[in-house]
Amino acid sequence: MFRRIGSAVVRHPVWTIVAWLIAAVAIVATAPSLPSNSDESSFLPKSYESIKAADLQERAFPSAFTPSAIALYQRTDGGKLTAADQKDVARITSELGKKHIDQVQKVVPGQPSKDGRYAMTLVQMDSKNAGQPKQADAAKALREEAKKLARGTSLDVKLGGSAAQALDQQDSSKRGQALIGIGTFAIILVTLLIIFRAPILAVLPLLLIGLVSAVANGLIAYATKLFNLQANSSISSILIVVLFGVGTDYFLFLIFRYRESLRAGDDPKQAMINAVDRVGEAIASAAGAVIIAFLALVLSTLGFLKQMGPALAIAVGATLIAGLTLIPAVVSLIGPKVFWPSKSWQKEPENARFAALGRGVQRRPALTAVVSGLILLVLSLGTFGYKATFDLASGSMPKTKESMVVQDEIQKAYSAGAAAPTDVYLSSVDGKPLDKSAFDAYARKLGAVDGVASARMAQLNKDGTTADFTVTLKYEASTDKALDAVGRVRDVAHSSAPAGTEALVGGMSSIFKDINAAVNHDYKTVFPVAAVLIMVILGLLLRSVVAPWYLMASVGLGFGATLGATVWIFQDGQGHSGLMFMLPVIMYLFVVAIGTDYNILMIARLREEAREGRDPREAAGMALRHAGPTVAAAGFILAATFATMMLAGNALLTEMGFAVSFGIAVAAFVMAMFFTPSLTALIGHAAWWPGHGDRAKAQAAGAGTGIAGSGPHRSDADRDDAHDPAGRRG
Repeated sequence: MFRRIGSAVVRHPVWTIVAWLIAAVAIVATAPSLPSNSDESSFLPKSYESIKAADLQERAFPSAFTPSAIALYQRTDGGKLTAADQKDVARITSELGKKHIDQVQKVVPGQPSKDGRYAMTLVQMDSKNAGQPKQADAAKALREEAKKLARGTSLDVKLGGSAAQALDQQDSSKRGQALIGIGTFAIILVTLLIIFRAPILAVLPLLLIGLVSAVANGLIAYATKLFNLQANSSISSILIVVLFGVGTDYFLFLIFRYRESLRAGDDPKQAMINAVDRVGEAIASAAGAVIIAFLALVLSTLGFLKQMGPALAIAVGATLIAGLTLIPAVVSLIGPKVFWPSKSWQKEPENARFAALGRGVQRRPALTAVVSGLILLVLSLGTFGYKATFDLASGSMPKTKESMVVQDEIQKAYSAGAAAPTDVYLSSVDGKPLDKSAFDAYARKLGAVDGVASARMAQLNKDGTTADFTVTLKYEASTDKALDAVGRVRDVAHSSAPAGTEALVGGMSSIFKDINAAVNHDYKTVFPVAAVLIMVILGLLLRSVVAPWYLMASVGLGFGATLGATVWIFQDGQGHSGLMFMLPVIMYLFVVAIGTDYNILMIARLREEAREGRDPREAAGMALRHAGPTVAAAGFILAATFATMMLAGNALLTEMGFAVSFGIAVAAFVMAMFFTPSLTALIGHAAWWPGHGDRAKAQAAGAGTGIAGSGPHRSDADRDDAHDPAGRRG
């Protein structure tokens, strides 16, 4: 199949390129815009209690005041607010209300802090548009107007709250995307120049993957609208890295094979056909593993991950098609001039470094397996200290952003939970009015819960069937202590509800509590499904039942080592209270799926060597000798491109960038190069049971053939020639 694809593309390169250009223009021109949503509650399905509580609030208290933005005032000298300052605060609050800014429904004064140093203005916006760009625009207008109105006074005013956080997150995301994009381009360009010393080959993947990126983003926008998925600004940053990182990997897989065929004496056109034929299965299998792992996120209960899964799968799918059609078409059209001005493509260098590594694995596979395995195990010990944090807002932007400064100052000046109080909604189950005489006792029980600062009955709906009890926690909404406390509030709220009533607990801490439950569900669902499906792909590729088990075990060790190292660096080293809650899910899928790419490339080459009649140890050594340079180059570029996410300046992308880049480096330079080949050498022929794929070509060699489509079988003497090994047809 892959030979037919290669032949069609190489024979009609111009038509292939034109087809891609037409598709790109059509998709980009007609694709809908991709909205961004930063509302944490929208990530959860309606079956969770916090979402049921939010729905009940909208029905029972449609005009309830829930601030979307908070203007926080303090004196520029840090002292207590004077009577004149209080008048200025009242004037600014009144003037803001008269501006009639879009989305703003109500502007009211808030409570001063107990120490008299802070005052607030609370702004309510249309709840239907929470987290949407139009509310970020409203926050921008509010921030500008408040600062204008405070000029000439002794007040410093800052805008916080969810709408301001959406605005700051949007600005931070744009800056982060720009830095990630520039960093990714620079790394790919410089690395390819060093590897090939050919400017055309350095620039070509950036241009081609840029075209694929436009197509992928258009298809993602279509899918988002068609399936009503949630969008988040962080996905754009991840997409840049995935498209250019994975795309460059597939580009390298193909170009290395193309160069080998040219060195073997093939005609340039035939060399590209042979390259697609020989590397196509590895690229398709690697991409299939990544796509399936990403699609497993559809089983997640979080809207953020549900959106990310299909989006990344579409991106990798588009990259796969480009790797088998667009890239071969363009390179075959240019021909060997693509390597200009370098002459190194004409002959095979010694590759002494990887040859030496291969000999080491061949001679001491047990020692290699034990040492590399111990490194992974030791790093994995850090996983026992893992803790999660659930504050998406502060995790997705620097602490210096204005809304984050406001959040920190409110926590210090007021009760830590005052910025995001918990609401307990007590409703009649039979539609009759509630017994008001029970309210005080119910509020006292809620107030007595460990971790609660205060509890009071705030409002009753006009039918008298639903009461809202405001519960202020002692802790900031996203902390572990707040989640534990809201769990206790739920227990008391449910068990102490008067006869004929039911209670629902809402608010940000309740939402985070449910997100925690959803993530735990995903650990039990997404992880196993992704692992099983990747094992199926490995089994089909290798025609083996044994090999997929230890390959996935090695990748699992790589995941543990990556999470452990991330915990040690960010929690223990930098003092983070925890890692972003979705990090293990994302890391698992990236490390397992993309890390499997290098295992696939190495194990396929190892099988190729075994089919030439080599014993398991020698096959492992030769596989590392020949596939090592490709794995090293691809692994370095992909790890470095993911590391550019650390330039974004926020905790989420910094942690994700380090974790994924470290995981890919482990996958390429520990698992694929040492752990997998040495294990395969130790297990021997049993690794290929029941298909015995390692023996098939050895038997066929007696009939004068090598690997399918690989040309005449070479003797061991020929294969050991330092100038020839990688130039062979397999």
